[in-house]
Amino acid sequence: MVFLELTDGRILGFPASRFERLKNATDEQLRAVRLKLDGYALRWEEIDEDITVPGVVAGRFQLPPAATAGTQAAG
Repeated sequence: MVFLELTDGRILGFPASRFERLKNATDEQLRAVRLKLDGYALRWEEIDEDITVPGVVAGRFQLPPAATAGTQAAG
């Protein structure tokens, strides 16, 4: 999980697996995130990924949620 704290005090989290370049990143690589553009974007230099904070707040992710183990389709 990646967590960020907004200026209004809210803390948001999202699974790294929702982004192609983050899904296979190590915990160490995920911790190496930096804020850029006055807090507008998250930047992971080593894995060459940029994600906007407004995109995360709006729930815009690259990949669908992973299937939950043990969940079966109804039918």
